[in-house]
Amino acid sequence: MKKIKLLSMLMSLILAIGLLAGCGSKGTQDSTGKQSDTTKQVENNQESKSTETDKAKEVKITMLNSKGEIQAQLEEAAKTFTVDNPNITVEIVPASAGQSPFEKISTMYASGNAPALAMLDPTDIPNFADKFLDLSNEKWVADASDKTLDTVTIDGKIMAFPFAVEGAGFIYNKEVLDKAGVDPASIKTRKDLKDAFDKVKAAGFEALAISPMDWSLAGHFISISYAAQSNDSVKVNNFLEDLKTGKIDLASNAQFNGLMDTFDMMKEYNMYKNDPLAATYEANQQAMGSGEVGFWFMGNWTWPQIYEFAQREEGFGFVPVVISDNADDYGNEGIPVGVTKYIGIDKENNNEDQQAAAKKFLEWLVYNENGQDAVVNKANIIPAFKNITLEPKDPLAKSVKEYMTSGNTIQFMTTMPADHWSTVGASMQKYLAGIIDRDALIEEVETYWKNVK
Repeated sequence: MKKIKLLSMLMSLILAIGLLAGCGSKGTQDSTGKQSDTTKQVENNQESKSTETDKAKEVKITMLNSKGEIQAQLEEAAKTFTVDNPNITVEIVPASAGQSPFEKISTMYASGNAPALAMLDPTDIPNFADKFLDLSNEKWVADASDKTLDTVTIDGKIMAFPFAVEGAGFIYNKEVLDKAGVDPASIKTRKDLKDAFDKVKAAGFEALAISPMDWSLAGHFISISYAAQSNDSVKVNNFLEDLKTGKIDLASNAQFNGLMDTFDMMKEYNMYKNDPLAATYEANQQAMGSGEVGFWFMGNWTWPQIYEFAQREEGFGFVPVVISDNADDYGNEGIPVGVTKYIGIDKENNNEDQQAAAKKFLEWLVYNENGQDAVVNKANIIPAFKNITLEPKDPLAKSVKEYMTSGNTIQFMTTMPADHWSTVGASMQKYLAGIIDRDALIEEVETYWKNVK
């Protein structure tokens, strides 16, 4: 009897152990070898945690673009960058048409929504130096072209990335000039320029287009009169300081009056002479690209839009804005060339991950083949870095580089006060439209400089 009870107890124990083992094995495999629901749940939880970790690594940054003509190209570059860096998304935010980069970035900071990357004019960088990261230790600093970091080196710290080298002058359409019998290389004086205008008109084309935007008239045109004072940048800066203290009489300044004499002639040949303020940037691009006009005062940044109408990558170049009838006068053989856009990285409204992503984007532009292609081939930008050996394909960038190589350049006045183009630009618009004469223009320009803070 005891043996039977003992056997029964042993059988019960074995059964209990089997049941426990069965419970323990639930969630691994069933009798068919298939994974159980519990195991799947555990793995799903692990995958969920992994996905959450991956999402946590994803970074989104924004970049303020103040070069509207390459908005599409920058958006394409941002997408390509994300392909190379899957966890980083870059949104390109354009500055509104007619809005200065200074105004746009100021508004964004005021709303606490500053972009990680801000493309600004050189003169804007010092105003935001306290909000930007010090980039002195970045890899690309060693490869930056000579003097391209001077403007943005503040208290020994490099506060921005040099994005675009640009030049300006009279863009010409060679097909038009060939039909008119004009050799652009022969234009050395104001008289030569007038003869070229006359020949183009006689051949049945418009001679010249003047864009009435304040940034063009003040930021690029009238500033030639400042740069033409000397080939020594220190002397140019001294000239501007003397303007501020009222020591300069523009009415007797040869370079200023020489430039304005050229402008008076330009007004007579302007295709929009009857309504000069009605001209638009877009209409000028079309007129140049389609071969309606021979010359247009503008910079190489407009090439992507000219190409849309020209559909050829040759036959365009630059002629300097001559300011006298003496070919040997400084400025008559050179065009303004310099870094016109810098990019700063915000440290106030963007966290460390976003700052790191912004740094990575800039480094990608300099060292990655796709980044270099985006800058040089897609956006037609002349890079400010010695390690980038890609040659620009567009004829305007090629023309700028030829002037650089030959040494025939003048200072691009990129460090004007932030309100120079809006205030002096408004005065130039009135002069272009015949609302004020030169004496009134001079008074307004001198008054502006005397009140510069």
